[in-house]
Amino acid sequence: MKILYKLRSGHNVKLFYFMKNYAEMLIPACFFRALRHRVLTHYKYAEDPEVVDRINYYCKLAEPFNLSSGDNNTGPIGHLSRGGKASVYFFDTRRWLRWFPSRALVACHWGDVTYVPEKPAFVKSRPIAGENARSVLLNLDRVRHFTFVHDTVAWEEKSDMAVFRGKIHNKAKRSRFFEMYFGNPICDLGDTSRHAPKWRTDKMTIREQLGFKFILALEGNDVASNLKWVMSSNSVAVMPEPEFETWFMEGQLIPNYHYVAIKRDFSDFEERIRYYIDHPDEAKEIVRHANEYVARFFNKSRERYISLRVVEKYLQLSSQL
Repeated sequence: MKILYKLRSGHNVKLFYFMKNYAEMLIPACFFRALRHRVLTHYKYAEDPEVVDRINYYCKLAEPFNLSSGDNNTGPIGHLSRGGKASVYFFDTRRWLRWFPSRALVACHWGDVTYVPEKPAFVKSRPIAGENARSVLLNLDRVRHFTFVHDTVAWEEKSDMAVFRGKIHNKAKRSRFFEMYFGNPICDLGDTSRHAPKWRTDKMTIREQLGFKFILALEGNDVASNLKWVMSSNSVAVMPEPEFETWFMEGQLIPNYHYVAIKRDFSDFEERIRYYIDHPDEAKEIVRHANEYVARFFNKSRERYISLRVVEKYLQLSSQL
């Protein structure tokens, strides 16, 4: 049953991801290093203000810095290590680092990173507030986080409710929301882990969740992993202003323009849902703005260019290029 669910859930299938990445391991890194100059001289992207802004947003570093092989989580690109559950991070980091000299030192902090490293490092996620320049974003764990959908269900055909399915264990924000609203007729909530039987419900596929007008995007360890596919759909994402961000630039999202904003204590959740049920044109405007925002990530060539420029900037500021 688990296998059947994974195949029909709507999420990316990790088996195919690993097959593709292990196959790419057969391509020598020197092949990519030889192509780097050609790819990075793509004038179309170099002169695009949005592209330049994104590069400087992901890598906010402005001053030179030094790295040492003795620093924590630091080593040569050529010795990037693959290990256990971190293998998706290995493949996604290697995807961009292999274009650069194997002797160059980089720092990588893998996993759900909610702090700012002491030395500049590549991360999947970082806090939005405060000084976060040492956290240099790359699109890591993309097989889980970067899922998009083609939603054929019109807003008018969806249920006048909010839905959420996800793991609640050790996730304080989600637990607090469930304590307040589980069983409320305005929403369909379910915990997909086995740690809280009182909230345990059946899983839902993405397609099933798209039957609801509102889909909750509640941060877990760091970001809400469903936010990308929700914003690519005809449903509206509902969430407090985010505290963490990834390659998706959650810190750039505008409340009540890209998503329905609720207070961080969730006290106005029901009021906000009922407002947009009564004002469908405003809700559909949010859907349109969210779809426009998501569309910027669909151009694979541009995403490659931006990713490589982020790594190049990091290596230039550390005096390694």
